[in-house]
Amino acid sequence: MTIEQSAAVNSPSNDVIEIVEGELCSYAVEVWVKDVSILTDEEALLSILRRAATAGKATVLDESSHVFPNGAVTGMLLLSASHLTVHTWPEFNLANIDLLAYGRLNGELMIAEIEKSLGPERINISRLHRSVR
Repeated sequence: MTIEQSAAVNSPSNDVIEIVEGELCSYAVEVWVKDVSILTDEEALLSILRRAATAGKATVLDESSHVFPNGAVTGMLLLSASHLTVHTWPEFNLANIDLLAYGRLNGELMIAEIEKSLGPERINISRLHRSVR
């Protein structure tokens, strides 16, 4: 598996990235999977998002999803003070994950749970620290 990581401009290194609970951080994650069937399984994808939310101590307020004619899935968890989404492209073996983590949420644990559950061939994780002051 190939892992690529990028961080905000102010990060001293891309090797070790420390995100502290209480900071506002956006995650954009591209996941290329071995088994494309997960990318068209709406319930499995929502289950992965729910497990990630639990791992990161998130409070789920609502969820929604849609399956497109080609089987691609968009799923969303509305979290207290944030959100977690997945958009899939089965034709590219690709899932895009977007997470806005703030407060007591642990975005790193959430992304780790998603990564473990999807079993990627390759993953790119971008983190953007966002200012709240």
